[in-house]
Amino acid sequence: MKILFDDNYFMGQAIAEAKKAYFEGEIPVGAIVTIDQRIIARAHNLTEKLNDVTAHAEMQAITSASNFLNSKYLSNCTLYVTLEPCIMCMGALFWSKIDRIVYAASDPKNGFRKNDTNPHPKTKITYGVMGDESSNLLKAFFKARRG
Repeated sequence: MKILFDDNYFMGQAIAEAKKAYFEGEIPVGAIVTIDQRIIARAHNLTEKLNDVTAHAEMQAITSASNFLNSKYLSNCTLYVTLEPCIMCMGALFWSKIDRIVYAASDPKNGFRKNDTNPHPKTKITYGVMGDESSNLLKAFFKARRG
């Protein structure tokens, strides 16, 4: 019997990654990639640690999942990410041809929707899954940082 998990379960896993980032002094964004209800990649922001502005959670997750699948395309995969992807990440997700993107909190300043960037035409988008929990983590991080 195959156990099926829902969007809340997988977003909870992405939030666990975001908490790792939080405790490492990174902006708390986490991401996971699944295929057939199986997690194949886990990642969180590493921009400070790697001194690399492109080391967003989504970019790390795309690379990890691509390596796992030995493919540049993430067909039949779902990305769960705690914050709406930026235009850089959405560009990479577009080219990966990922099947579905699920994100928690919206990013009105830097999210792809504000910048009129569209996902791949075949990519489905779901948003707001555990949005409050993700948003609260981000707010706590920036509040502590600003002192």
